[in-house]
Amino acid sequence: MVGGVGLLCAAASATGVGLRTSAVRSGPVFADARAHRSAAMVVAVAGDPKVKRVGGRELVIVRARVERVEGREGLVRTRVPVLLLASGREWSRLIPSMKVRCAGRLVPPKHAELLAGVVLVRGPPSVVGGPSGLQRTAGAIRAKLRQAANVLHPDARGVLPAMVVGDTSRLDPDLAEDFTTAGLSHLLVVSGANLAIVVGAVLALCRMAGLGRRGAPIIAGLAVIGFVVVARPDPSVLRAAVMATVGLLALFTGRPRQGVPALAGAVLLLVLVDPELSRSYGFALSAAATAGLLILAPPWRERLRRRLPDRIADAVAVAVAAELAVAPILVMMSGELGVVSIAANLLADPAVAPATLFGAAGAVVAPFSPGLAGLILWPAEYPVRWIIWVARTASALPYATLPWASGALGAVGLLTAGAITVAMLRSRRLRLLFAAAIAGTLAGVVCMNVLAPGWPPPGWQLVACDVGQGDGLVLAAGPGSAVVVDAGPEPSAIDGCLRRLRVREVPLLVLTHPHADHINGVPGVRHGRRVGLGLVTPLGFGREARFAGGVPIRPAQPGETWHLGDLSLTVLAPPVTGPRLTAQGDGTIINNASIVLVASRPGFSALLPGDVETEAQEALVPSLPHVQVLKVPHHGSRSQHRPFLAAAHASIGLVSVGKDNDYGHPSPHTVGLLQHLGVRVLRTDQQGDIAVVRTRAGLATVARH
Repeated sequence: MVGGVGLLCAAASATGVGLRTSAVRSGPVFADARAHRSAAMVVAVAGDPKVKRVGGRELVIVRARVERVEGREGLVRTRVPVLLLASGREWSRLIPSMKVRCAGRLVPPKHAELLAGVVLVRGPPSVVGGPSGLQRTAGAIRAKLRQAANVLHPDARGVLPAMVVGDTSRLDPDLAEDFTTAGLSHLLVVSGANLAIVVGAVLALCRMAGLGRRGAPIIAGLAVIGFVVVARPDPSVLRAAVMATVGLLALFTGRPRQGVPALAGAVLLLVLVDPELSRSYGFALSAAATAGLLILAPPWRERLRRRLPDRIADAVAVAVAAELAVAPILVMMSGELGVVSIAANLLADPAVAPATLFGAAGAVVAPFSPGLAGLILWPAEYPVRWIIWVARTASALPYATLPWASGALGAVGLLTAGAITVAMLRSRRLRLLFAAAIAGTLAGVVCMNVLAPGWPPPGWQLVACDVGQGDGLVLAAGPGSAVVVDAGPEPSAIDGCLRRLRVREVPLLVLTHPHADHINGVPGVRHGRRVGLGLVTPLGFGREARFAGGVPIRPAQPGETWHLGDLSLTVLAPPVTGPRLTAQGDGTIINNASIVLVASRPGFSALLPGDVETEAQEALVPSLPHVQVLKVPHHGSRSQHRPFLAAAHASIGLVSVGKDNDYGHPSPHTVGLLQHLGVRVLRTDQQGDIAVVRTRAGLATVARH
């Protein structure tokens, strides 16, 4: 019987995938994508735009459905899903169900997605149809909730809308990363837990109002529909909504609710309706966490209640069951194993329900009275700030995450390790040995971290900040003072790095050349700090002044030397004369106009060449001094002159580069060349902030991660 049902489900899934694939791959959109043709089209927006920073610019990703294509064959009507890659604030303001006209080049999707193509959009959208009344109302509720949340602390006003309706538009990226490291990222996406809290509150209010078994589920069902519309039908929300509907139906009919069958039915139904959910990590995480709560948590709860108070036993069982259930999927995604996530979830859990309930009440009231909604949201600040404190504290702990193999191999390895651990714990003697090994490891880690320096490490001379795909370098210039060379692509990253280094004053800010991944972060350098003077390339066009905010700026003069305490900075290049840069100038010409600096003090020297490429490097070879540290030019691109790298005689090479960047930086050829020259290569995408430290034995490096 079970085998027959399994075969039937497999056949139904295969049929659904086949029909969807056939629909997607037939028609003009798929053909144009395979041929990389350009076309104009009318699309219906299918989800909230997502903004991602790539190479110093904002990329807007929009899921949409093509309804009309205006190509070489005239006007063709169709209904196929596509992914739009665009730029410009107009795209980030779109609302689901809006219809817009756009033009761009179609390319095939990189992965096995059920998409007809990816559209590289040119220009802003032209709205041809407003959002539906339902989506307009949902957008208004989200906007009013953001407005009402202005009464909260800046961090809380970004986190609360994310917890309540999944609105992450005001969420600080650094804070979001802290939530991920602490294993609390599920709190920033609306999930079954949020829906369960809301439905439970609605049912409780219905009971207080005297509604019986027939009336309460209907009101709760309407609340589920409203919740899904406002929070958007993301995978976890859909799974939770279907399960909640099954549970409410059971309550309405008087039949006992069965969690596992409801979960299985919800997963099967959603995958049949939308086969692409089977490839969604969010959907897999949601389903796995729910399965852990339904299967693992109950027996563990009963065992723990024998030794712990009921509430503590319930909380521990739920946190451990959910974390263990999703751990194999998380290592497949990230290649990291969370160590502090269970403790962080235990600490944060008591604050989730009050924050969600106050937030949901505020969202209901906000469209009618933002002022009253602000009063309702005000008490939510305390639980939300507690959750934020837990996330930041947990993420800052040493070894909050441990490296692990990613992909299927990592998941299988973790499951195998878990099975071996369970088998070992069945024996009393092995349990004692296991406990002794864990205690010894913890004692060693504690001792190591008590004896080891924190961040920043004492004696740091230079720090390559992890600013993503860009440059952000900091040179120590005295207590609380530092020289900053380039500021990265966005303000928060360089600001966070300077805060961690406790830099309060920047006497000199050097912007090597006017590319966005080097200058767009300047407001972050100025945030809460006094900046004395800005140096720019003498061949620049003054774009840097837009970000300076009143900081005096002047061109660097080749040959001049700056002294700040025992730190000396000498300008090697570029010459004052040369091809003048324009905003539309060639990227290589602008890179070769970078300010090239040599920083030195007793026991330390570094070459900071900006993004100079082969031609400028070749011209610099005769004038290069020997240094200990080389900031590898242009994020380790392939455009390197071997004699230039060799002439520096550096033993340490720092590559400032963004994780999974679209440029392929650093080039394996460049990394191999540096290693052949005896240079130890360190990368910010792998190690985070990297400090060069002066010790009695010479220079050493300390990575923040």
